[in-house]
Amino acid sequence: MAQQGSNNAPQKSKVYTHDIDEQAHNLTQWQQKYDQVSDGSFFGCIEGVNYSDIHAFKEYTERSLRQQCSIAPNSIWLGIPSQSQQSKINGLDVASNQFMCRTSNSDFELITPEQFDIYGLVIDWHSIEYMAQLQGVTIKNLSSAQSARLSVSDSSLQTAKQIINSMVVSKGFGLKPESQQDMLSMLALHLLQADNPQQNIAPSYKHRKAVVDKVKEYVAANPQKTITITELCELTFVSRRTLQYSFESILGINPLRFLRLTRLNNVRRELKLVGQSKPISVIAANWGFWHAGQFTKDYTQLFGENPSQTIANNLKESGLDF
Repeated sequence: MAQQGSNNAPQKSKVYTHDIDEQAHNLTQWQQKYDQVSDGSFFGCIEGVNYSDIHAFKEYTERSLRQQCSIAPNSIWLGIPSQSQQSKINGLDVASNQFMCRTSNSDFELITPEQFDIYGLVIDWHSIEYMAQLQGVTIKNLSSAQSARLSVSDSSLQTAKQIINSMVVSKGFGLKPESQQDMLSMLALHLLQADNPQQNIAPSYKHRKAVVDKVKEYVAANPQKTITITELCELTFVSRRTLQYSFESILGINPLRFLRLTRLNNVRRELKLVGQSKPISVIAANWGFWHAGQFTKDYTQLFGENPSQTIANNLKESGLDF
């Protein structure tokens, strides 16, 4: 992790990692859990700058991820993909003229593609409210599902990305830290103005998301239980076809792949636990992988390393490889 800056300058940082859990933890004051979705070894980077009331950052992730996110308390988050890429927030596709927005009162889930860059602002809610009052700007209701995606002009999004990039990566246009923060606050107000149009949501969305959410809750409550598609259909009172369509539209993967990816990611987390001494085969079997050879093949394909390498790499990173 590299840091720079004088006593008066905002603190900048740049963090690289090859571990998805470290990537999730590297955004300060967030509570996050990343599951890897696409195959191959992971690489991620977060560049950030902290002001008194704003954290601006740029995040890169090499692999497609399912991200479960909760931002810092009493804050608002704005997320702007750097390019027009297929991403989702709470199962809703993010268009090229949209940015994402959530408050600390609303946990959310992101589905991000491979080689994904996103610019982010996390702003203290009281400071943005105060700035809005001073400027006579009305901030829209941000608690609704529609507010997860907000539409603005292409030029506004391009300007926003340039401003955040200058603050995070460059020298903030040569401005003093207080002026940099004011510029970011005004940028956020511009994006959040109440006259910006919101995206309509299809009537079937609520039902599809409810189906997926019920399955996710059931899987989380029964982490090591072998679960069948028939069982999930009975749980959600839908047909196999509706179950599959719900998962593909909300998460971008079918329910069988969701179950397998969830278990593989959980195996990896258990292999990395400090002091963990169970044999790999026992851990795999506990998560429903009975065929050792097929498990190793699937694990290696997803993470770009076999289970033994995960353990060895984790020990090395922890300084325990002696």
